[in-house]
Amino acid sequence: MTNVTTQSQHPLIPSWLTSKHLSGMLRGIEKEGLRMQSDGYLAQTPHPKSLGSKLTHPYITTDYSESLLELITSPKPTVAETLNMLRELHVLVHQSLDENGELMWPLSMPCLLSDDDNDIPLADYGTSNVGRLKTLYRSGLGIRYGRRMQTIAGLHYNLSFGDNLFNAWRDSLPTAEQLDSLTEFKNTKYLGLIRNFKRMSSLVLYLTGASPTVCPCFLTGRKHDLELMNQTTYFKPNATSLRMSKLGYTNSVQDQLDIRYNNLPEYVDGLRRAINTPFLGFSKLGLDDKDGSPIQINDHILQIENEYYSPIRPKQIAESEETPSHALEARGIAYVEFRAVDLDPYSDIGIRLSTACFLEVLALYCLLTDSPDLLPEEDALLAENLERVVNNGRQPGLTVKTPSGEVPLKQWMQQHLEAMMPMATLLDEQYGGNNYRVALTLMLGKAVYPDATLSAQVLADTEKYGSTWKLGYALAQQHRDSIMRNTLSPKTQANYEVLAEKSWIQQHDLEQSDTQSFYDYIQQYR
Repeated sequence: MTNVTTQSQHPLIPSWLTSKHLSGMLRGIEKEGLRMQSDGYLAQTPHPKSLGSKLTHPYITTDYSESLLELITSPKPTVAETLNMLRELHVLVHQSLDENGELMWPLSMPCLLSDDDNDIPLADYGTSNVGRLKTLYRSGLGIRYGRRMQTIAGLHYNLSFGDNLFNAWRDSLPTAEQLDSLTEFKNTKYLGLIRNFKRMSSLVLYLTGASPTVCPCFLTGRKHDLELMNQTTYFKPNATSLRMSKLGYTNSVQDQLDIRYNNLPEYVDGLRRAINTPFLGFSKLGLDDKDGSPIQINDHILQIENEYYSPIRPKQIAESEETPSHALEARGIAYVEFRAVDLDPYSDIGIRLSTACFLEVLALYCLLTDSPDLLPEEDALLAENLERVVNNGRQPGLTVKTPSGEVPLKQWMQQHLEAMMPMATLLDEQYGGNNYRVALTLMLGKAVYPDATLSAQVLADTEKYGSTWKLGYALAQQHRDSIMRNTLSPKTQANYEVLAEKSWIQQHDLEQSDTQSFYDYIQQYR
């Protein structure tokens, strides 16, 4: 997968696969974005009450900070319907922000932050034990890595293929190879997709990276090798995604974890090992403050499974109080979560149609292409490629490592993208139109012309506006105006209002039903 020399090496489209096998695909988006005051600083106000309870609302919540919104679409049968729902959620958010003059910051790297980390408010999920645990987890992240890192925003693209595809695939194999249950077969194929996506993540960050610059306030107290554009912006001239660099949303403690994706039990065991292994650096921080109040869930490498940062995750819908790994173990992989995507600052909803379509073409390509086991040696090589591309992806002549030697990044990207065209054609056959082929053609253009990438555009516009902050602020105002031109139908508006009210009732019921003190509750996790 990492070393394509000719297109003919690719099992392009297997003989059993037709476009109708793609009819069962579902996709959903989780999109984060900071609320910003009118002066450009991080909002200090509570999550807008009209948006419902962030603990129980199915579509509108917060991530790390009270000010970091997270909008979640339900799974949809087409890209258009997914983007449409994401737009509806943005309309609701902007309606509520308009009341106090706040905006939604459009970039992945944060808006203006004060010098005091404690001015970044932790998300508050109320007084129930489950709500307080969520806040405690965030407190732990803050003392471990600093709150600043947790203000970085991104977009997760969730995707599943229908059982009709996996059944047809399984039926096409010789009888001796059909022994796995459908669930086991899907696990094997999804993990193959994940390994190949990891092999392709440099391509994703080159094409969708949009964070080559940062405000100086993000770097307070941190060592870095960024260049000063002017007094208000730091940058790297050829960077694509500082969000995914060592400076951004990564974690050196986790580099040693060796969590593998070669089979599901191995993945689950690796995750659980990290959750059960104390880490001296975190033990020294203490579990409770001087008054005996908990400040982190535990002193282990991971407090909970969600703390594991990875560009892609296997997922199963967890039931109440069930951990992600138990859900996977019990019911197998239901979908994959692509996590390496920067916010598109030029889209008023953070992602455009072409990016969504490209991610689906890439997913199908990763699923159908041979995927050998991914072992630590290759993983280290991929990590080095990633570091090169996030910091210097647009540098002329940049090379990446493959198992058989260094190859020019541009050539490597072109060969993979050209090999994806049959997948794009198949998706267009199923969904009608030519959105998938157009998306792939656009991405090929970016692979050949670095100046056409999002990161190059952000850098040029930052210079034009004079700072990251001024560019972000101008785009935030444009997006607010464009979103507010959308109106929800009275029925849709009413449905969301009912949902918000219902979420408050659910939160209240949870708070009333707790019989255990939070201290006792938290001991179970320790």
